[in-house]
Amino acid sequence: MTALAPIALFVYNRLWHTRQTIEALQKNELAIESNLIIFSDAPKSDAYKDAVDAVRLYIRQIAGFRSVTIVEREENFGLARSIIEGVTFITNKYDRIIVLEDDLVTSPYFLMFMNDALNAYQDDEKVMHISGYMFPIEGSALPETFFLRTASCWGWATWQRAWKYFDKNPEKLSNEFTDEKISRFNMDGTYNFWSQVEQNKQRALNTWAIFWYASIFQLNGLCLHPKISMINNIGHDATGEHCAENNDFSSILAIEPVSYFEKNIDEHVLALAKTKKFFQAIKPSLLSRIVRRLKAG
Repeated sequence: MTALAPIALFVYNRLWHTRQTIEALQKNELAIESNLIIFSDAPKSDAYKDAVDAVRLYIRQIAGFRSVTIVEREENFGLARSIIEGVTFITNKYDRIIVLEDDLVTSPYFLMFMNDALNAYQDDEKVMHISGYMFPIEGSALPETFFLRTASCWGWATWQRAWKYFDKNPEKLSNEFTDEKISRFNMDGTYNFWSQVEQNKQRALNTWAIFWYASIFQLNGLCLHPKISMINNIGHDATGEHCAENNDFSSILAIEPVSYFEKNIDEHVLALAKTKKFFQAIKPSLLSRIVRRLKAG
């Protein structure tokens, strides 16, 4: 049997959010058999020190996992660097990884779903990403799991074979993406993901998730999604680094394990249509506040 994937959790200065994330994760079916690695970023300035210290005091007391390893940064990495370096280190060492941030509440079946999917698609090069989160779409006619081109980074997993292609290079993307390619990247013009690339190029943002999606997209890779979300993001309360207050992406958590994993490795036509419909329904005034999110860091 393949060993369970290590869980990487990235925390900073939000004690309440971190506690909700940990308490939900402890209730997962496979928590006691899983190794948890927590990356704690250092404060940006003295103004953040007390809040960071409070989080560090809490995480040092965490139990309920096979092991808990804490990496306390001595300098402030920022979310993008912290995740890029953390994921690279773990995938190089363990081959696979499950990734969480400090504002993600998981279903009790999240770890089971992630590990089952990592095992099911470990040898399929086209499958590059497992999404724990799914947008709140109407899913009555959808299978339990399906593939989409876009990568949600609110609770996700991957393998070293896929992550090795991660490339944060907005200038290169700008040169390689045609208008037609940008439209497809933007879910056929329904959501402006591309603006995040442009803002990184202009150094108005310093994020990572959009470049993971772009790396997958460039290779025509696919991302597995559950019909019913395994993640609810509780960070849309204006407390996060790239966070606006908003409820559009809130999801009801799965209360049953996933039993079916899609065998047809192609983008699911109906799931794509429903996801695009969801994007189109979001008010334009909200888009400018949300576009920096999707767990950009």
